[in-house]
Amino acid sequence: MTRLLGILLILSSVIYGCSKATSKAQYKYRKSVGNGIAAKVGDIQITEKELLQGIESELFEIEMKLFETKFNRLNELLIEKIIKKDPKAKGLTKDQYFEKYIASSIKISDSEYNDFVKERKIPKEQLNPQVKEKIINFLTMQKKDEAVKSWLGEKTAKTGIEVFFTKPQRPTFDVKIGNAPFTGGKDAKVTIVEFSDFQCPYCAQGSKVLRQLKKKYGKKIKVVMKQFPLPFHTQAKKASVAALCANEQSTGKFWEMHDKLFADQSKLGIDQLKALANKLGLDTQKFNTCLDQNKYIAQVEKDIQDGQAVGVKSTPTFFVNGQLVSGAQPVDVFSELIDQELSK
Repeated sequence: MTRLLGILLILSSVIYGCSKATSKAQYKYRKSVGNGIAAKVGDIQITEKELLQGIESELFEIEMKLFETKFNRLNELLIEKIIKKDPKAKGLTKDQYFEKYIASSIKISDSEYNDFVKERKIPKEQLNPQVKEKIINFLTMQKKDEAVKSWLGEKTAKTGIEVFFTKPQRPTFDVKIGNAPFTGGKDAKVTIVEFSDFQCPYCAQGSKVLRQLKKKYGKKIKVVMKQFPLPFHTQAKKASVAALCANEQSTGKFWEMHDKLFADQSKLGIDQLKALANKLGLDTQKFNTCLDQNKYIAQVEKDIQDGQAVGVKSTPTFFVNGQLVSGAQPVDVFSELIDQELSK
């Protein structure tokens, strides 16, 4: 017992000594005086600009989550109160009203089901009754969401909805385009710059979104692709070089190769890239030499540096007239920004 007590006393003195020796920084929170200073210690100052640089996208995502939480709650309350005022709602619960007056005509057609299966490339052998039911339920929920939005739009068409909290502004960057391949209007009012990776599955989704935008806006937008192969995608960098080798012969061929590479990301080996160049009608001798010599690797590395300079951390990352859009967002997200820019 005496020995154990002695050990405990020694340990306690060590712990006590360590705790006394360890000091923590004392943060004194002050009210901002509007001079652009975020913090200081002695004659060392940290400005607001320094503080925010490099974390713009993370802060925007946090602010958007807060906004979306409030916005979704706003819509819930509006729907509840509008239904409550409707004489037709008498004697009905909110769910009963919804099914009777908002979602009564919702049905999923065979063509909608088949289109979903085709788009998601779901194998036929997996389409058992349970999977089919899940797909139909998912499509039904999508239609119900659209029906609610349409109903709310109709109910508030005359007055609109006045909102007294602001939507966060996307961070804006000066993105260097350089000699990156582009399509669309050369002098278009809106430029979309994408940093992408040919081996990234989300980038393949992003390419489909861009295709829809090009179809919708035509020459009103200019779409630029910058290379941003991620280090753990072992075939991505060579695929980027291959695309730029195609661009050397024709910008049109670059975009053809771009679409083909994203259409089947399992075929990014060197022999497969050369076979694709042949299939696209490129001068194969010139292309193969370009690829073997890694001719455009410096441009790929420069694109990566350009992306890092404007905070690109993942793919795909887009900039709509400099405004950051992270990930393969729906067409509506891009359309909202594009329409705003076109209206200026």
